[in-house]
Amino acid sequence: MTFNIQPTLENDQILLAPLQASDYDALYAVASDPAIWAQHPQNDRWKEEVFREFFDAALRSHGAFKIIDKVTGEIAGSTRYYEYDAGKNTIHIGYTFYATKYWGTGFNKAVKKLMLEYIFQYVDAVGFHVGVNNIRSQIAVSRLGAVKVAQVDMAYAYGPNRQNFVYNLSKNDYLF
Repeated sequence: MTFNIQPTLENDQILLAPLQASDYDALYAVASDPAIWAQHPQNDRWKEEVFREFFDAALRSHGAFKIIDKVTGEIAGSTRYYEYDAGKNTIHIGYTFYATKYWGTGFNKAVKKLMLEYIFQYVDAVGFHVGVNNIRSQIAVSRLGAVKVAQVDMAYAYGPNRQNFVYNLSKNDYLF
């Protein structure tokens, strides 16, 4: 890999900092709201035992971030880079969630802009996995210029595999 998969990225509003084990309590305080997960394929991720597995996997990925609102200093959520493929020169962005107070505010678009502008220095395309019933996230990735290209069966901790759409965003189609 010729890039840092877990850099610190920021603008005037947002700080993306590498996720650390010590962030668990603050991030779970955000994630414990069932409304966040209502459309998600794993809609019980608000439960501590389910979130713990999600959090531990995020740490093991070495590509996860806590999202900090620089105006308030609060942790707004989390996201990560994953599934880097050097041969195809692609990577995925996902496992993203926000406190509901950030929904519809442009915060997600600003986070994705930071991540995409950084990663498009190194890859030609970014993928996104989105649950088939997660309309909110489908709209969000489509607004970035991503195109739905497939439907896949994905494994989730604590339960059966679930259906996800795969979206692709090439560097040339990026809308920012």
